[in-house]
Amino acid sequence: MDDTYDIRIDRLVYGGDGFGRLPDGRAVFVPFSLPGETVRLKLIEEKARYAKATLVEVLEPSPKRIAARCSHFSQCGGCHYQHMNYPDQLIVKKAILLEQLERIGGFVDIPPIEIVSAANPWNYRNHMQFHLTREGKLGFQKVHSNQTFPIRECHLPEPPINEVWPQIEIEPIPGLERISIRLGMNEDLLLILESVNDRALDFSIENLAVSVVQKTPSGSLVLAGSDHLFMKVLEKQYRVSSGSFFQVNTLQASEMIKHIMANVALNETMTVVDVYCGVGLFSAFLASKVKHLVGVELSTEACEDFTINLEEYGQVSLYEAPADDVLNSIHFNPDVIVIDPPREGLGIYTVDGIVSQDASILVYISCDPATLGRDAKRITSSGYKLMKLTLFDMFPQTFHIESISYWEKG
Repeated sequence: MDDTYDIRIDRLVYGGDGFGRLPDGRAVFVPFSLPGETVRLKLIEEKARYAKATLVEVLEPSPKRIAARCSHFSQCGGCHYQHMNYPDQLIVKKAILLEQLERIGGFVDIPPIEIVSAANPWNYRNHMQFHLTREGKLGFQKVHSNQTFPIRECHLPEPPINEVWPQIEIEPIPGLERISIRLGMNEDLLLILESVNDRALDFSIENLAVSVVQKTPSGSLVLAGSDHLFMKVLEKQYRVSSGSFFQVNTLQASEMIKHIMANVALNETMTVVDVYCGVGLFSAFLASKVKHLVGVELSTEACEDFTINLEEYGQVSLYEAPADDVLNSIHFNPDVIVIDPPREGLGIYTVDGIVSQDASILVYISCDPATLGRDAKRITSSGYKLMKLTLFDMFPQTFHIESISYWEKG
């Protein structure tokens, strides 16, 4: 049976693909296409109600289509929107955020969505992860595939990372799967090697002043320099260990902090709970304004960083445990809860724990509008009202959508 079709693309959906219909009425998802285009596609996966495809040819291009900056675009799975001008990317992301909340969350009366665009739509990432080819070359995975191909360029890392990664040449090392590079203050660099076994890698980099840490199933091994570096956001310094999460767009992290501090009225009588607090990115600014700040974090490395980053404050408590365990077993009588979960969002029991705390204000920092929609539905049913929603473009050229939503107890 012929699996090539010519169709019209209706819109872009969350995930970066264009959406259209096959002749039999099934939905089909086509990467690197734009609304209004007529494209030729080839099916790569078929289900009863939908199919996935690769783009074979753009037969009638959109007037908004532009030439991609990167030669790997459409082969690499890392970027999705390089064929659009940056302002058009923001329009698409806003529409998708709205659609996800309406369709998944069941919202019908959403406040106007504010957009905080990125000052740098290129070269904004302070942390990059590379896969390795069988020959030991740094590369990325192909779109819709786990195959790794070697790269010649990438336009997302900050310049110091882009200067270093092409200099890294590695002999194939059994057990070494991925390499990450993180940029800190003063252009300090931390190289993180991810291995599938506990044996220390025989690894050295000549003529590069970088720290090197190996992440193994049993823990971290420092091969050179230090196991952490320092990041600077709005004049505050943060210790960030190799295994700790930190926002990859430093400038937009600054904007998020300023936004929260401007939109939540804090005073010295209040208690704030920072759930998934990480190394204390938000807590370091909140703590100075309130009577008591409580951090909740599961990662041991992040908790160690948090303790150091907030050691100047005496009114801070930290719980190293799963969020749902803490929130469902201890009542903090908080005024505000700040929530910054991973991409999978909040579990049912975590939402139950949050609403049981009965805070007047919730601040939900989301990196996935689908899980936000799911969680928002449950938060709304528990008596909270969505007051404000802001999209922060943390990841230009990609489909990823970061947002901050503000909720008040009804």
